[in-house]
Amino acid sequence: MTMTDPISDLLTRIRNAIAAKHDAVEVPASKMKLELVRILKDEGYIESYVVVRDNRQGRIRIALKYTAAKEPVIGSLNRISRPGCRVYARKSEIPSVLGGLGLCILSTSRGIMTGEQARQQGLGGEVLCSIS
Repeated sequence: MTMTDPISDLLTRIRNAIAAKHDAVEVPASKMKLELVRILKDEGYIESYVVVRDNRQGRIRIALKYTAAKEPVIGSLNRISRPGCRVYARKSEIPSVLGGLGLCILSTSRGIMTGEQARQQGLGGEVLCSIS
């Protein structure tokens, strides 16, 4: 099976695991996915993650985060820029998710970062996804 959009695959696996109330999910590893997962951890959307090495590309094991009432911390996870339709934003056009309560992740010339970090550094880039 050839995967044309690994970021969409990552987001879909996380969405499906949350819908099934799983404690953790595993995804094939890559540098970009690792950066996305690191941002999710830093912003408090997931519990933790571990890179599991194997003889191939490795896997990322993501521990999902739930509230005390067993509700998922991640409400929605949406892919914005797709391989067929790239979405770019200048520093002044970076979208605000839920009036600042959510998060958008951008791929900039200085790496993958949140929309807020890109705004502070005066950078624009490709809008990868939004999380709320």
